Amino acid sequence: MSDQTSELTALEKHACPACGARAEWNPGEQRLICSYCGTEAPYEVDPESGEIQEIDLVKTLRELPDEMRGWNVEKRAVRCRSCRAVSVFDPERVGQNCEFCGSPELVDYEELKPPIRPSSLLPFKITESQVRESIRGWYRSRWFAPNALKSRALTDTVHGLYIPYWTFDASVYCPWSADAGHYYYMTMNKRQARRVRWERVNGVIEHFFDDHPVPGTRGIEIDLLRRVEPFPTHHVVPYDTAYLSGFVVEHYQIVLIEAVKLARESMRVELKRMAAESILADTHRNLTIFPSYSAETFKHVLVPVWLLSYDYGSRNFQVVVNGYTGRMAGKYPKSWWKILALAVSLAFIAALLVWLEAMQF
Repeated sequence: MSDQTSELTALEKHACPACGARAEWNPGEQRLICSYCGTEAPYEVDPESGEIQEIDLVKTLRELPDEMRGWNVEKRAVRCRSCRAVSVFDPERVGQNCEFCGSPELVDYEELKPPIRPSSLLPFKITESQVRESIRGWYRSRWFAPNALKSRALTDTVHGLYIPYWTFDASVYCPWSADAGHYYYMTMNKRQARRVRWERVNGVIEHFFDDHPVPGTRGIEIDLLRRVEPFPTHHVVPYDTAYLSGFVVEHYQIVLIEAVKLARESMRVELKRMAAESILADTHRNLTIFPSYSAETFKHVLVPVWLLSYDYGSRNFQVVVNGYTGRMAGKYPKSWWKILALAVSLAFIAALLVWLEAMQF
């Protein structure tokens, strides 16, 4: 980056595309950062003038009309002081704990600019009674879980939630190059030794990403969420507040600009995998891809989950169920006594087998 760019000062101010507050150029970080919500806005710098130039996405967000923001119905938003999740629910609903961690420390959450309204949502298909029965069966099958856990009425705290996702469409033209390796064998000291013959190869991947998903949540553990995906976005319906009645909605914590960055990173991983699979060789190295994106669009979608959040000892655990497919994933405490008992049993069986084998001689 040029010296002229590094000399840009915080006097360069822009409206944050996420919340509307003033985003300022941070010379130390070399980024546009919102002092209110912390959003890092992507930018380009004119190499001749050193001026900050907004990319198309930022411009689109700043010009997003007010009628595309908000929930279309009165809602109350609260932030959990413990896990930082932001929940949105009917204003008459009071006296609740955080849906994600169970903490009672909820404070009102105010924004300078209303959130981007969801364009569509995936309705609940799995009922609460089905979920409760599935979770009971899941717990019964956890052999390492403490017996005390299995006797608790944990399913009493199951909640239905709509959580935010961003989905992205993009056409990608991606040239690639790599060293392709072909095995051959030589006889050395009467033994076969494998060698690799390398040659430079290249190609092009042309691919369309359709509804490439990026979770907008911070309230649910991402590894659990990935295990209950996919959410079939081809079954979404237009956003209608009637579907939200009786359910809590999570406000997106991954803002659109950050979601675009995450989408590009995961798209790049997928493109590199496709390029590697197209190399006709025994092995490869130095694989490099050069993707260019076009026809990029995004959608803000709400998807349904059933969430069980509970404390055991000093730790919090979550069980997540896909509210459309019923797919489930969860974490639970483990009894070290049971683990120790299994280890002792395996060690005894191993010793017994060794003894029996020795007795045969």
